[in-house]
Amino acid sequence: MTRFGAVDVHYLPDGGARAALVVCPSAYGEIIEERTVEVPEVAEYRPGNFYERELPPLRALLSAPDVEPLDLLIIDGYVTLTPDGRPGLGAHVHADALAPVVIGVAKTRFHGATHAIEVIRGTTSERPLYVTAMGVPPDDAAHLVRRMAGNARFPDALRRVDRLARSG
Repeated sequence: MTRFGAVDVHYLPDGGARAALVVCPSAYGEIIEERTVEVPEVAEYRPGNFYERELPPLRALLSAPDVEPLDLLIIDGYVTLTPDGRPGLGAHVHADALAPVVIGVAKTRFHGATHAIEVIRGTTSERPLYVTAMGVPPDDAAHLVRRMAGNARFPDALRRVDRLARSG
């Protein structure tokens, strides 16, 4: 069975963060697994170094002994930040071998990410998503994001993992 995952991190009011994962048998399928993990502390936000804040909760979640390996992981953010490959969160996830294919789906443009592929989804929004990838050609990643389940701007799996990260 193929395992496609989507992750997100939510910062808790008392400090720390909750990371969430949803797993589907394909990028277009039903969610077959959900899980969360909380970490007590996270780094301060530094523009361009978002990974310092998000990577530790994702490591805790994806490295848990009872988490089966994923074939593809979608993150809320960028894999690379510049056309020459400056690593973003997704590149760090990939370097940690948390998934062989990592696709970044960002809701806002990062000024240096001129290489990100704009993907328009949904029937009511003309605002693009910004797709970057590692382990798969960028055009294939953009095609996959375009075809993910759901008719809103943000795919269903990413909307669900966002809610799970917020609510636990």
